[in-house]
Amino acid sequence: MTDTAAASQNEKKRKKAKSPARFGCYVVLVILCFLCLFFFYMLIINSTHNTFQIQKGFTFLPGRSFGINLRNLMNNSDIPVLSGIINSLIVSALSAVLSIYFSTMTAYGIFAYNFKFRKAAFTIILLIMTMPTQISAVGFVTQMQAMHLRNSLIPLFLPSIAAPIVVFFMKQYMDSSLPVEIIEAARIDGSGEFNTFNTIILPIMKPALAVQAIFVFVAAWNNYFIPALLLDSANKKTLPILIAQLRSADFLKFDMGQVYMLISIAIIPVIIVYLFLSKYIVQGVSLGSVKG
Repeated sequence: MTDTAAASQNEKKRKKAKSPARFGCYVVLVILCFLCLFFFYMLIINSTHNTFQIQKGFTFLPGRSFGINLRNLMNNSDIPVLSGIINSLIVSALSAVLSIYFSTMTAYGIFAYNFKFRKAAFTIILLIMTMPTQISAVGFVTQMQAMHLRNSLIPLFLPSIAAPIVVFFMKQYMDSSLPVEIIEAARIDGSGEFNTFNTIILPIMKPALAVQAIFVFVAAWNNYFIPALLLDSANKKTLPILIAQLRSADFLKFDMGQVYMLISIAIIPVIIVYLFLSKYIVQGVSLGSVKG
């Protein structure tokens, strides 16, 4: 009984010692959540005010100009909002799908096959990953113009088939979470390589696919540099170009309420995609903790 009582007291002391540290962690997490969410709240609040109210300074209370800002934005003939949303959705969705599928297939080829130049191929992919987009932008635009693909959405999503960053991430995920024995067992059972990849590997890779789908979707959704170089027609422009175009309007015609409204509209699809795919990320984290 004495040993039991001593053990119980030691356990209570340990819990008391952990309480301040746990409280400190909660405080830090609350502050980080506030900092992350405050800017979204600020964006939404500013979208309910007119330009004069916004210039006076930020207020925590919503205004009464939400409907006016939305109506002015939708009636702005220079800013085709609906076509911009559709174009951005097409580019972002196709970029995410093409990128995660073909990049995962590339990573699977490097992971599952032991060929002669395996390490060299992976090294080249890593080297390409370090090259900034701005270096190849001029040559890319010239090539697209020669192929008569300028002012088209195709050059914005088709190059996503070759995504070195996604290949690297998928390769690292396979090294840590995908047993080679599963692939060998599928081959023994007579499964073809494409069937193994599509029906066995991809379901196992769902958490990694969800993470990369979010990253690629957001990157394509916010991409301004390449679309600004390629797109000329108003009905082909994506939302980042329209936001910049609205922001760079004449000072006398500049409407900050419309700008904040358009930015608020632009973040809605990103939030929806994250909420839809976040459950797969949580499942992946839970699975990893159980394996550990």
